Amino acid sequence: MSHKPKFYTKGKYNIHFGMSNEFTICYNASKPISSSYWQSVDPLMTTLPVFLLQLSVFIAISRVLMVLLRPLRQPRFLSELLAGVLLGPGALGMTGWIANNLTPFEGSLFLETMANVGVTFYMFLVGLEMDLSPVRKMGTTTMSIAIVGIILPLAAGVGLHSIVVQLRPTDRAPEMGAYFWSIALSLTSFPDLARILSDLKLMHTDLGKTALTAAVVNDLSCSFLLVVAVSLINGKKELYVAIPVLVCMTVFWFSLRPFIRKIVRHISGAGKETAASDKHIHFILSLVFLSGFITELCGAHSFYGAFMLGLIIPEGELVTNIKDKVEEFVVGILLPPIFLITGTRTNTEYFFADYDVRMVMLVILLAISAKIIGALIVCLYFKCPMRDGLALGVLMNTKGVLAVIVLNEGRNMKGFDQQTYSWIVIAILLMTVIIGPVVSFTHKSARHLRSYNDRHLERSKLDTPLRVLACVHSTRNLSGLISLLQISNSTRKSPITVFAVHLVELAGRTSAMLIFHDKNRTIDTGNNCSREKAEAEQIVSAFESFENDNHGAIVKPLTVVSPYASMHEDVNNFALDKFANIILIPFHKRPDTSGGWTDENLQHELVNQNLLQTSPCSIGLLVDRGLTCFPNSQKGTWECRVSMLFVQGPDDREALAYAWRMAGNPNLMLTLVRFVPGKEVSDELVENDDIDNPEVFSDKLERERQKQLDDDYINEFRFRTMHNQSISFIEKQVNSGDQIVSAISSAYNDFDLYVVGRGHGITSPLTAGLSSWSEFPELGALGETLVSMDLESSASVLIVQQSYPSSSGSKKSRTSDASKDILGG
Repeated sequence: MSHKPKFYTKGKYNIHFGMSNEFTICYNASKPISSSYWQSVDPLMTTLPVFLLQLSVFIAISRVLMVLLRPLRQPRFLSELLAGVLLGPGALGMTGWIANNLTPFEGSLFLETMANVGVTFYMFLVGLEMDLSPVRKMGTTTMSIAIVGIILPLAAGVGLHSIVVQLRPTDRAPEMGAYFWSIALSLTSFPDLARILSDLKLMHTDLGKTALTAAVVNDLSCSFLLVVAVSLINGKKELYVAIPVLVCMTVFWFSLRPFIRKIVRHISGAGKETAASDKHIHFILSLVFLSGFITELCGAHSFYGAFMLGLIIPEGELVTNIKDKVEEFVVGILLPPIFLITGTRTNTEYFFADYDVRMVMLVILLAISAKIIGALIVCLYFKCPMRDGLALGVLMNTKGVLAVIVLNEGRNMKGFDQQTYSWIVIAILLMTVIIGPVVSFTHKSARHLRSYNDRHLERSKLDTPLRVLACVHSTRNLSGLISLLQISNSTRKSPITVFAVHLVELAGRTSAMLIFHDKNRTIDTGNNCSREKAEAEQIVSAFESFENDNHGAIVKPLTVVSPYASMHEDVNNFALDKFANIILIPFHKRPDTSGGWTDENLQHELVNQNLLQTSPCSIGLLVDRGLTCFPNSQKGTWECRVSMLFVQGPDDREALAYAWRMAGNPNLMLTLVRFVPGKEVSDELVENDDIDNPEVFSDKLERERQKQLDDDYINEFRFRTMHNQSISFIEKQVNSGDQIVSAISSAYNDFDLYVVGRGHGITSPLTAGLSSWSEFPELGALGETLVSMDLESSASVLIVQQSYPSSSGSKKSRTSDASKDILGG
């Protein structure tokens, strides 16, 4: 064991230091006085330049760490906490220049003052972001995770504190340490968890919603426990000292909240931003200081009053504008001092002093595993997958800035000494480091996606429920997609669950988000533009009307707010979480009045291409030319003419499966046209076959396997629909793409909708000529041909692609897997 000396010199400081909570620092701070009233040296000049230097160096180091850790999916909090620890006495702070100039002891008071200001405003922003509505609809599993996630770490905190007390000298055993150990381990930082889930693209999943809802309960509970603990310590363990704080919060809720609601309604009624709204924002920001001051007078920390103020402000334009104006300044400028304070208080040099290394490691391990064990116990009781329990436990261990605040409050009240404080800081660092890798392993690896292949339409029974993820960018995409859903044969026996996703570009936020809409809930897309809110309301209303008109349909609307570059990840993860069979997306161009095409948004093309490359399930791209096959309530019937053009491959089989499901609608006429190779193509294939070439031989086997799969599926379709008068089958021999175009133009040119396979990864001699001049490869050779042709009717086109998880490998291995599924191998 190593022991810290009782006295030593460090630079210009003489330090009397034991392992207790208190130490004495002596230094000369002579300030010549020019008169009896004025100092010749401005006291601000001795601390402000140091603070500016600290801030500059900290921001530079933290930004470098962010760049280095970004590929590892580590959050911003880890970079900032690491930067603070690096500048502390356990690392760079040991050097003379940094200790004397960058982290001098005489600058700590000013640094702590600025840290408290930053914490106050940060907690105000936390209150603004926190949504209490999910708590009212919390399920049994979520509530159990939240409760166990509080009780078990509370017990662990008390137990670990008792162990440490028994193994160290009695003069260093503060009783109030148990309070802060327990609160620090029980806490789950809601804002930091939201950002981690957003970065991992899991916010919209059931896992993410469960974690966030439980985090809200944990945050509120731990905030209350912290107020009680601080009040008890300040009031010499008298419980009544917490009453003023509770009275203050009650007054805030019942008097200030209605007044702020009036301000929000006034701003919403104004229609657009005005100068008056800036005055309202300044008034609210002034209330942050006032509420913090009041709670300080009542015996609690100022951040609690600011947090409650943010919590009572309802969602709307005011909240969005406040976050837009102050969020980045608070997080980027006012918050770093708290990390610097944490770093200067973390000394890893004497990490194991007076203690056995194994005991210290055991304390850190138990601190990390308390919430994980709790989540695993709950999932085991409710028979949930263990991977969900492990991921939930790790996510509930997200400590973030709130835990740092609790640690520093405990350190200020001598609940931690420097050594135990350092232990918990390192434990928080380790908790944060493992979140990304563990959650990626459990929910983003390909291990648990292997069974997803079975959800393809090709391998689904016709009467099984269909789960569709319908994506829209604007109201202009609504008509075609809803019409397509109308003819998709939703019945009570074969229902359709539609997850209607409104895709919105990320603007004015630091992280992506996803909003689930209730029928009577105001929609907030996180942007300033009221037009986008109105558009979101129209989209939700249109899909709800579709649900009301179709008794076999269930609609769950939501809004994805994300950068275009990563929007496909949110959609893919939501499709995985909801076990969607197919994703429907709109083409990025729309027809104009002259018969041409108008760009909707070039970024939409990027989203479509990314989805087609990464989608874990089948995907349908709709080129809408006015598809309106709605039922006629007066006549009671309507007719929609659909043609499915079949060439070859898994994409065509998936397209046929979707068209087959449509054909169950009694008012829909389906024509299946299969193009098969003519004599010229067959002879050419035979001539080019070289069985002595392994690669050519392998391609031949693959081609024959694909043809066998196609024949089996077509034969099954014909056999099961042979008595259906609304379905017709035509087989057409062709030798080139030109003959396909000629056949469509002459005989198959009068339909409302064409359904085709994209043909991705398949090289067909029938469409080889069509793909040589492709302008929109996402449509496939035949799809782009149909879009560019001048047909008798303005037909819409649905291009279908059957996607497989990336773990399936190359095209050949994917086809082999499909063969086994179809043939029962």
